[in-house]
Amino acid sequence: MQGQQFPSEHSVSRDKATGAVIHQMTRHPSINHAPYFLTSAFTPDNRTLIFTSYRSGCPHLYEVRFPDGPIRQLTTGRAVHPFSAVIHPDGHRVFFVRGGSVWVVDCLTFEERRIIEFPDAQFGECSLSSDGDWVATACKQGDQHGIALGRTNGQDWTLLPFPRTVIHPQWHPKEPGWLIFSGDPAPRMYRIRRDGSALECLYENGNDEFIVHETFLGETGDVIYVRWPGSLHRLNWRTKESTQIASCAAWHISSNKEGTRILCDTNHPNTGLWLVDANNGQQGQLCLSESSNQGTQWKESRYALPEDFARASKDRAANLSWMEVPVEPVYGPQWTHPHPSFSPDETKVVFTSDRSGHPQVYVAEVPQF
Repeated sequence: MQGQQFPSEHSVSRDKATGAVIHQMTRHPSINHAPYFLTSAFTPDNRTLIFTSYRSGCPHLYEVRFPDGPIRQLTTGRAVHPFSAVIHPDGHRVFFVRGGSVWVVDCLTFEERRIIEFPDAQFGECSLSSDGDWVATACKQGDQHGIALGRTNGQDWTLLPFPRTVIHPQWHPKEPGWLIFSGDPAPRMYRIRRDGSALECLYENGNDEFIVHETFLGETGDVIYVRWPGSLHRLNWRTKESTQIASCAAWHISSNKEGTRILCDTNHPNTGLWLVDANNGQQGQLCLSESSNQGTQWKESRYALPEDFARASKDRAANLSWMEVPVEPVYGPQWTHPHPSFSPDETKVVFTSDRSGHPQVYVAEVPQF
């Protein structure tokens, strides 16, 4: 029930590998996970954590006052897209997706309001411009793919078409007229202006160059990405020149505001969460994640092909992209992946782990170097 309050599920421990202080924020025997790694789970004042839980039977949004406040349910009714939540800069509004519609919930009044709906469409996760005035989301409407975007007040909405599946649109941190997004299949990285002009591929890659999880390097405007498996890279926004930052098992990545430190989880091998110096590539382990990191494709060094889906699920169409046919054995349930992100003050890191048998939300305290 919307606004329902639950007792704190908080506990504290020390990480077995590094001794870092770890806060377990949820303990319910259901799926509980942090937002996607492209957005902070903490409100701008660093006091409240937003997360998704299936404890009511389907995914809904909840909040908890850090560290040991009660848990409150924010949304109710029809299920929300479990990885779509993004917090507005005002700190009390959270935007999210249901089907082909974008919604906002006020965390003070619990009022839910639909911003826009595209008939017969499916939206992905939300991205908010740095000024909080614009929202964008990946869209599939019939046979049309693209980016649905518009103002947070419901005005000026449009669909920027693209000939292939679109995932992960993200607003430029300093230039709100620009976005980056991922195309599937390869080539992967693109940018486009808000008005649909200046569409450009940032980096030409084929299916055998497995590029994933691109995002902005803080407020530098440059883009960081993973060449899977084994290396972390930086792409210059102006020149499109790409340079390697480090050789490492980086997987999902996010950056601090200044663009000097990169946070990543790891896979094959899973050695937990690491901090990487963006300038010299030096690496330091923050803590273990002990997450199961499911998905057979992460053992490969290329994108999934139709035959991969055919092997994983013979009763599903094998000629669609992996975002359209989310066959779990191929890329795995997303809530088995840590998806770490910084708090706004960068003193904490939020991540998900199913180490206990159910995915739960954790917060690691970041040591001061």
